[in-house]
Amino acid sequence: QVHLVESGGGLVQAGGSLRLSCRAPRMILSTFSGADMGWYRQAPGTQRELVASISAAGYRNYIESVKGRFTMSRDNGKRTVYLQMESLKPGDTGRYYCNDLGQGRPWGQGTRVTGSA
Repeated sequence: QVHLVESGGGLVQAGGSLRLSCRAPRMILSTFSGADMGWYRQAPGTQRELVASISAAGYRNYIESVKGRFTMSRDNGKRTVYLQMESLKPGDTGRYYCNDLGQGRPWGQGTRVTGSA
């Protein structure tokens, strides 16, 4: 039973852009609308880290290395969060996942992003 479905990853040259999507088909609308959501990244050989978050009210936070380049947004009606990634760097490489910050749900498969030099 799939809780979170990420998509949109790919191989992109440095400076390129991608838009990731994460849909939460098992979350009822009211639960999703009230959830603070996050995008995480797991680079090869490292721990999964939170790179961006968006609160239920729409407040956003980013780690320093992606500020000004990544934008997280949400569409509650579609139970989907997005991560617009611009000016990609090789250091952005990893598998990206989303999750509910308040009540962690089973992880999805993630979507792989590879930034080439």
